[in-house]
Amino acid sequence: MPDAPAVLNSAEATRLGELTPQQVKSGIAAWLGWLFDGLDMHLYTLVAAPFVASLLNVGEGDPSVKPRTGFIQAAFLVGWALGGGFFGRLGDLIGRSRALALTILTYAGFTGLSFFAHTWWQLLIFRFIAALGIGGEWAVGSALLSETWPKKWRPWIAAVLQTGVNLGVLLAALTTFLLAGHPKKYVFLVGVLPALIVFWIRRAVPEPAEWHAAKLESQGATPGISDLFKGEVRRITLLTIAVCACSLSGWWAFMFWINQHWNNLPEVKAWDKMHREQFMSWAFFGIIGVSIFGNFFAGWLAKQIGYRRAISLMCFGLFATMFGGFIIPRSHTALLPWTLGTGFFSGLFGLFTMYLPPLFPTLLRTTGAGFSYNIGRIFAAIGTLVFGVWSKVGDLRPALLLVAFLFLPAVIVAWMMPDLEDDSLETLQPLQAGMEREA
Repeated sequence: MPDAPAVLNSAEATRLGELTPQQVKSGIAAWLGWLFDGLDMHLYTLVAAPFVASLLNVGEGDPSVKPRTGFIQAAFLVGWALGGGFFGRLGDLIGRSRALALTILTYAGFTGLSFFAHTWWQLLIFRFIAALGIGGEWAVGSALLSETWPKKWRPWIAAVLQTGVNLGVLLAALTTFLLAGHPKKYVFLVGVLPALIVFWIRRAVPEPAEWHAAKLESQGATPGISDLFKGEVRRITLLTIAVCACSLSGWWAFMFWINQHWNNLPEVKAWDKMHREQFMSWAFFGIIGVSIFGNFFAGWLAKQIGYRRAISLMCFGLFATMFGGFIIPRSHTALLPWTLGTGFFSGLFGLFTMYLPPLFPTLLRTTGAGFSYNIGRIFAAIGTLVFGVWSKVGDLRPALLLVAFLFLPAVIVAWMMPDLEDDSLETLQPLQAGMEREA
């Protein structure tokens, strides 16, 4: 068990060769956690309609399928939100490495259990619990790296971490492609694989020195969740919740319903099943593929103009591409460039990983980042139902157009958030010192 803290150099590394073994291990652990996050979170979205239809013993086009796929995805997003708060709290109490291991065990185990679902509500329960771990992994993994890796590298670390998620999503797509000839439930067995890295994490990845120091200084008095809504921290918490709620609701509604929108286009409906699935697979690969470039563009933008301005501009890019794509009816070929643009600007979500944790005091870091970021998924869950289940059957374009407008409030709110320098946290030090004295 790696109980000893990671000891960091007083002078921050300027190149990869100067990183300590502890920094390398924490980076690998966080990246693998995010890779498997992407795998497990998207296995369901890729097989939702056919798998739920098989559980209901009806055809994919049956009216009973669409609302149940939406309810399951909504439950997943609610679980994600609650998991961010729950495991985020654990990360502050028991340490980043320990909490990271628990989150991976949770989402891997219950993704695998989805294989054994015999009813749609059993699948809903398994997806809900798996989401608890996925939501927690974001908070814990991002805090682990923000406390161990060089501060000047944060925008690029964020891009690399988000690329782990993107590659995990591509692995999910590859899994469904390779198992296309088998019952859809078999894809969930692949989701058990992340559990294997837990043993290595517990042996090799130490807790950050910053967390150990804060625990010693607090003498057992750890700030609680209520402290997120006290003093100057309250403003940060509320602004973060607002920008994340709007942007995550828009992105998840887009990701969940875009395949079904394509599937309902007249020219696509006329194809045979194999050609439809091939097109949607390639389109999905395209969206995720360009998002990798978007991650590094967002990191570059943050280096040039700062995090809050970069987040604001990326949100506007998401609005513009979705609005342009769905303002008028488009064929699948005309719509594809717009959806690729949406994928590019989704690099926004990589910025949150390194921007949000340092905004909160050390012993409130995973709690604050996990709660404030992931609580937005409650709104995303509502949006999934409102924009999908209540939309006109067979026509998701008006709903997806409406979703685009969720990014406009995020543009404004992001501009109001505090600046965060890459090389220091001087503007936030009085806030953090005050919180830790109160604790």
